[in-house]
Amino acid sequence: RMIEATNAEDNEAFLAAFAEDAVVDDFGRRFEGKAEIAAWNARENIGTHNRIEVTGARPDGDGVLLTIRVRGDGYNGDGTFAIRSRDDTIHRMVIRG
Repeated sequence: RMIEATNAEDNEAFLAAFAEDAVVDDFGRRFEGKAEIAAWNARENIGTHNRIEVTGARPDGDGVLLTIRVRGDGYNGDGTFAIRSRDDTIHRMVIRG
């Protein structure tokens, strides 16, 4: 849901994919709660017109590790999203290159 929302530049759907108390860890920078995640999204994700392609997925403890390729007006390259979900929403997402 979050990736589809990013690719469609749908801010509302992007935020709906996250729990109220979610945490995004972007290369060690932490964004906690929907307000901080919304600001991060506006600056560094949908705000830079990112397009995310999932190139692989595997179980990772109690979550999933996605390998991704990102293109847009910001970061361009490969990376990973380690995602933990709760109640069908993202509770924690760790982004690494």
